[in-house]
Amino acid sequence: MTTGVRARLDALRAEIARHDYRYYVLDDPEIPDAEYDKLMAELKRLEAAHPALVTPDSPSQRVAGAPSGEFGEVVHEVPMLSLENGFAKEDVMAFDRRARERLGTQGPLDYFAEPKLDGLAVTLIFHDGVFERAATRGDGFKGEDVTANVRTIRACPLRLRGKAPRVLEVRGEVFMPIAGFERLNREAQDRGEKTFVNPRNAAAGSLRQLDPRITAARPLRVYFYGLGVVFGWQPPETQSGLIEALQAWGLPVCPHSERVRGAEGCLEYYRAMGRRRASLPYQIDGVVFKVDRRADQERLGFVSRAPRWALAQKFAAEEAVTRVRAIEFQVGRTGALTPVARLEPVFVGGVTVSNVTLHNLDEVWRKDVREGDTVVVRRAGDVIPELVRVIVERRPHPEHGPVALPRTCPVCRSAVIKPEGEAVARCTGAFSCPAQRQESIRHFASRRAMDIEGLGEKLVEQLVEGGIVSSPADLYTLTAGQLAGLERMGEKSAANLKQAIERSKRTTLPRLLYALGIREVGEATAGALARHFGDLHSLMSASEDEIQRVPDVGPVVAAHVAAFFASCEHRKVIQRLQEAGLAWPPVKKSSGDLPLSGQTFVLTGTLEGLSREQASEALTALGAKIAGSVSKKTRYVVAGADPGSKLEKARELGIEVLEEDALKRLLARHRR
Repeated sequence: MTTGVRARLDALRAEIARHDYRYYVLDDPEIPDAEYDKLMAELKRLEAAHPALVTPDSPSQRVAGAPSGEFGEVVHEVPMLSLENGFAKEDVMAFDRRARERLGTQGPLDYFAEPKLDGLAVTLIFHDGVFERAATRGDGFKGEDVTANVRTIRACPLRLRGKAPRVLEVRGEVFMPIAGFERLNREAQDRGEKTFVNPRNAAAGSLRQLDPRITAARPLRVYFYGLGVVFGWQPPETQSGLIEALQAWGLPVCPHSERVRGAEGCLEYYRAMGRRRASLPYQIDGVVFKVDRRADQERLGFVSRAPRWALAQKFAAEEAVTRVRAIEFQVGRTGALTPVARLEPVFVGGVTVSNVTLHNLDEVWRKDVREGDTVVVRRAGDVIPELVRVIVERRPHPEHGPVALPRTCPVCRSAVIKPEGEAVARCTGAFSCPAQRQESIRHFASRRAMDIEGLGEKLVEQLVEGGIVSSPADLYTLTAGQLAGLERMGEKSAANLKQAIERSKRTTLPRLLYALGIREVGEATAGALARHFGDLHSLMSASEDEIQRVPDVGPVVAAHVAAFFASCEHRKVIQRLQEAGLAWPPVKKSSGDLPLSGQTFVLTGTLEGLSREQASEALTALGAKIAGSVSKKTRYVVAGADPGSKLEKARELGIEVLEEDALKRLLARHRR
């Protein structure tokens, strides 16, 4: 049995590594993301059942370990030096002339040209092909140990392909693609959090997180371009040959690099990348030229802290002046209102810019941007256009006041709120707002809400964009024929999804409240509301003051809950859900004397007889509080299979541990 499992694990790891190579190195994926996810899910499931067979280089082991208190120091055996900068045509000509003079060459030299990525330099060490350590550049002589964080970057192989050197140190640049940066900022805005200024800051901040789980959630990529220490391998004779060797080992390299001839070839590459810069999927702030022959690099050597054989030719910052036609508010998928300046179109940085995001209302007020203003727009190292400043002396109507927050949503006309102390204003329309509909329905169907298995993000997108579903209640009127007509849905898949929708009709009040997507109402708050009011009608009829009497519910959450149930649209959806057959038993109202009131439980590991969600619901129904981490306030830790560090923490603090059978006995005793 173990032999068969080991063979399947080896096959899964090899297949996943091959798909990673095709996706990140060759940019030629063979399978859709859903199929890849199935392979990874099977791997994790088998490894969870057979922990002794887990290997350090398994694709499942990218995120590991608890958050660290600080980064360790790493001394670079081969220093990571900076490059000499150039800014004009004359700088390239002088660089080429000096190189030829030192080498005694009359004819043109070959150079390897590559985009200058605007990210964070790193160095990685592989021993016998297995990834061992990563560090930042730091001051060039010593950096920070970021091994745990680099492991989370899927583009970085944990094991090299083919026969690798005994020791291989490779240098590269961690960066964040522009599409990922924009998505990260949109999500931060929706949560009311601070956004990143540019992709470089986002990449650097993501790589230097003390908790690798945060890094894993960030869309980081890496391209490799150089060597450090090497044992057991003779590098190729040219820089271009080195790049080919790195790619053959499965290390991603920049696809826009090429070999050029002489100074004129360098200048033409610089001009070409300047023209292409706006369409590149990543941020660059210039290009880099390296003498291609490695023997010539060694002869040229170094000066101070830079090599004589390389030059970083930077792009000049570009700014333009234009006028703000209007300031409008866009509504995101979670209701966040983002102000956008509509501009008189202006050509800057290789593209025509007509819109600039202003992030949030506080940013508008800080820069004092108003309609009709003349403004400076920049597209320099930042590929994303930025409104730099207002030329106040050109303001046409100084008597007009600052931009005001809309009182109603520009899409659905629901009320707009901006809680005190928060940067983001939000539409309260939830699933009645077309701009928020897709995200609201996806949340409604999620595992910890209504748990409609098979209704994933892509299907929700098709249903909403096709006008088939406009509220959660519409899910319960879907026919198998409608579902079968969707992309990638056959009759069997449609029938299974229809059954999952029907099963979800039997739910609980806490799950329903969580599924409705009320602002600031998570699972714990949903449970507290359900226990306090006992039934949905009582909660819907409650005033803001009455809601605030619920334990752990403050004025902000109470205001969100009251506003949600005050909406006629929301009440109509709830009525339609009930008419469709959704049912939930009343919850025993908490009176302060529930058997587990005031007791905190932490669940860890896999339970066999019931899911973690079922255990949490059963405990909270008896008044218990469920926490995510172990502390001195924890009363019990419930430990299933493969419990992890929480069990060790419980033993350190002397906290009582319940195995699954003991938990079931406790629940049965208090239910009587």
